[in-house]
Amino acid sequence: MLRSFFRTEAGSTTVLLAGTVLALVWANSPWGHTYEAFWHIPMGLSFGDARFSLDLRHWVNDGLMTVFFFVIGLEVSYEVRLGQLRDRRLIAVPAVAAFGGMLVPAGLYLALNLGGPGAGGWGVPIATDTAFVLGVLAIVGARCPDPLRAFLLTLAIVDDILAIIIIAVFYTSELEVPALVTAAALLAAIATLRWLRIWRAPAYIVLGFALWVATLESGIHPTLVGIALGVLVFVYAPSDQKLLLAGEAVQGFTTEPSARAAREAARRVRMAVSVNERLQLRLHPWSSYVIVPLFALANAGVRLDAEAVRAALTSPISIGVAVGLVAGKFAGISIGTWLPLRLGWGVLPGNLVWGQLLGGAAVSGIGFTVALFIVDLAFDDPSVQSQAKIGILAGSLLSAVLGWIVFRLAWDRGGVCAPPEAEPEEELPEALAAPVGPDDHVRGPADAPITIVEYGDFECPYCGRLHPVLDELLRRNPDVRLVFRHFPLRTLHPRAASAAIVAESAADRGRFWDMHDVLYDNQRFLTDRDLERYAAELDVDPWGDVPAHVSRIAEDEESGRAGGVRGTPTLFLNGVRYQGPLDLDSIDRALAALRPSG
Repeated sequence: MLRSFFRTEAGSTTVLLAGTVLALVWANSPWGHTYEAFWHIPMGLSFGDARFSLDLRHWVNDGLMTVFFFVIGLEVSYEVRLGQLRDRRLIAVPAVAAFGGMLVPAGLYLALNLGGPGAGGWGVPIATDTAFVLGVLAIVGARCPDPLRAFLLTLAIVDDILAIIIIAVFYTSELEVPALVTAAALLAAIATLRWLRIWRAPAYIVLGFALWVATLESGIHPTLVGIALGVLVFVYAPSDQKLLLAGEAVQGFTTEPSARAAREAARRVRMAVSVNERLQLRLHPWSSYVIVPLFALANAGVRLDAEAVRAALTSPISIGVAVGLVAGKFAGISIGTWLPLRLGWGVLPGNLVWGQLLGGAAVSGIGFTVALFIVDLAFDDPSVQSQAKIGILAGSLLSAVLGWIVFRLAWDRGGVCAPPEAEPEEELPEALAAPVGPDDHVRGPADAPITIVEYGDFECPYCGRLHPVLDELLRRNPDVRLVFRHFPLRTLHPRAASAAIVAESAADRGRFWDMHDVLYDNQRFLTDRDLERYAAELDVDPWGDVPAHVSRIAEDEESGRAGGVRGTPTLFLNGVRYQGPLDLDSIDRALAALRPSG
């Protein structure tokens, strides 16, 4: 899910940039007067004597952007229920960083505009543009690790949620009570359909459009409808029963290929995946490659003649927006990252280091889509809007340059990645970096002549398949002992780190291997609530001494990377990395080869 999301958003940056450049060229060409004239062309729908009409720009800003926010709602709903936002230790740091990345820019803007005509624009520099940030990150930090991308995506999700709340609370005009009541009733009707598990697309489309119209008439910005509907879309992890039925249907098709079997297999596979994920897959390309670039084309066309630039250079609005994006975002996110880490509120995904985090904080100052959106809500005067947009363009460009500089100069080469020119082709070591010691988790005879060291991840399906293989190997070979070390792949398996912490908590009570077996036997059920239940069954405090356990897990990860571990499961047999098949007979033969001949 995350990898496909990265590819879609990063790939769309070129199209978004093209839309921005086209808008600027159009607005500053000899035909520049046609730019505003075109976007003010009215367009509407007629139902008898009733007519509903908006100009083209408002159809884009109020209509199509509702789909954009609907996709954000889908992403938020998925991440909260099944993704990275389930783990409170992984969400704490980027959430506080997102809050700091909004508070400081708003404060700097108000410091320059408080009491002036531009004070209402304090919301302009608060939002990060996810698509642009990930696209720029692919250029200036092309070898950047997935953990930083996951950190910035989580930050962007929280940033979007806060921005939506700010739009709803501070940038909503006078309310029309009858329309608001109608909108509430329509939203309740949609929620009721969901509760009754009635999945009829036409019903949702009709009610959704009516809700959008009612919300628009109520004075609340209609894009909030997109968020609400996105959050309401059903999301679930595929059940074992649905996976089994899908597998049987696919097997039936491969056994007896036919059109009917193909249709049934496709239906079963589709039903195993939640509506949320299916909609994300369908709508992400439209949102990223069509709607957002079209929004940029409709809103980024600001005149950059000498008079406009001269006015912007002395305008507290332009300066406030630019300073807020460049300095405010960088300082706010950096402080917001340092504070929860210092207080022990959470952990970072992967092995991120400060050079990478500071570079990410810098490029997060690229505020475009939501920033332009708030400009339209905050200011009515076209000249003031122009000053704010120039500030957005300047601040976003400077943030990208600052990010490039930070990635070049402040990159900590002790991290998991380095700039392309500084990273030679990797030759992985084959020897175990850290010898087995008294603090390791050992199963089997302490004096066994043969030692298997496994670097594993409790959520990794391949580790789960290897688990019974290793159990059988120990049963067959009484002269073998097994050592388990943690190597959670956080970006792929968001619950792995939490499971590792609970396993270490069990180790404090001498129950590590009991918890180890429980976790592998229940890999599909590793939510915090599940982990707490397993801990209660073993009479263990699941979150006891978390900082010490996080440190222990980090030591295992560091020793693994030093020994050439890049994925899980990775095995070392008597200190040498095993590179053969992970089936029972292959590993058994490798163990036999370690014994003295004769």
